[in-house]
Formats: sequence, structure tokens, C-alpha cells
Amino acid sequence: MPIPYDIPDAPEVLDRREGPYGEVVLRRHGELLQIIANGCFLMDTSDGRSERLLVDAALTALDGRPSPDLLIGGLGVGFSLAHAAADPRWGAVTVLERERAVVDWHLDGPLAALSRDALADPRSKIVEADLLKYVNETCDTFDAVCLDIDNGPGWTVTEGNDSLYSAAGLASCARVLRPGGVLAVWSARPSPEFEGTMGNAGFQQVRTEEIPVARGVPDVVHLAVRPG
Repeated sequence: MPIPYDIPDAPEVLDRREGPYGEVVLRRHGELLQIIANGCFLMDTSDGRSERLLVDAALTALDGRPSPDLLIGGLGVGFSLAHAAADPRWGAVTVLERERAVVDWHLDGPLAALSRDALADPRSKIVEADLLKYVNETCDTFDAVCLDIDNGPGWTVTEGNDSLYSAAGLASCARVLRPGGVLAVWSARPSPEFEGTMGNAGFQQVRTEEIPVARGVPDVVHLAVRPG
């Protein structure tokens, strides 16, 4: 007689859209909400520890700078935004998101419950823009830039994102950082090569903080400081 076992329910697609960079999907799997881009799993609502550490590591590296302004690259499921807005030490919190679908899911969709309080905070705003184009064109500057738009420098969601993690792309990020500002980049796996690229782009105090996970290689946050 076969031994019975539970078969998990298949994910339920809540929304599927074709955007300028390909397909984005929001789906529900049990209690979790998941974002899939071009068939690649990006993130879900299971934890948020990595996103919170990304924001906290940047703030700690600023070493007590009063009311620092933060730029977050990638809205995702909203963990980074919510965590930053919940901390009164941050000044303005700007989030860049290039996918209109993701913005809609937060404004009046299934992800609104995660970001409602943060978006009601007068310090917070969402800017619908591509990150690399934004950092090359904006006149705004920030004390910290936190990037969480890919699975890491070597595991990008779209082909065009590769240039962001080059020395030239990182120099563009440095362009919007104030002197002594911090760049923090989330990655699903460590990358010594990327540490070297950060140094080649002119950053100092380059280091990597590990985030333990239940199985496999730790997630990491790559950190670096703009001189000045």
C-alpha cells in the first residue's frame, strides 16, 4: 500500500503582465506572495531578513550621520522600504521601480498590506524609473544607495543589468552618492570579483557581510564607501 503524503498546491497566478523588460508575474503559493520575472524567481514574502540587513548595514556604515537620505533600487515585495520607513533615523526614502506592475501591486494590489504604512510616511516615495538611467540623469544625491534589483552581480534578471555591476555602472551609482556615502548591494551568493570591481570603481572600505540561510550558500550584502 502506498504511503500517503501531502502534495503542495500549485502556485496561483494573481497577475501576469508584459512590461518593457519582459514578463512579470505575481503569484500566491500557500501564504506566500512571489514575484517572478522572465521565468526567474526574484523574491517572496517568506522572510525579509536579507532586505532588512541591506538597509541596516548601510545605516550602520554611515556612522551616525543625521537624517541620511536613502535611495533603494528595487521595490520588490516592499521589505526594504517598510524597514527603512519604520526607522526614524532615516531622512527621505526614495524607491526606484521600473516595472509598473510591481508599483500597482503595492498601491492597490495584493502587496499593499506590506507597504501601506511606509507609503503613508511623508518621507517615502516611489519613482518609476530604470535605475541605471536614473543614476546617470538625476540631479538628486543621497547618503546611501541600496540595490536589490537582481539575484546578484553575476545573476541578473535582464541582460541589460550586467552593466550596472561593471566599474562604469558603479561609478554612476557613486555619482548620486554624497561624499562618504554608502553603496550596499544585495546578492544571493558571495562574489570576490565584484568586491574588486567596487574598488576599481573608486570605492573604499569595501567589504561583504554574510546573511545565513537555512540551506546552501549564504546571502550577502556588499558594502563600499564613496571617498570624500
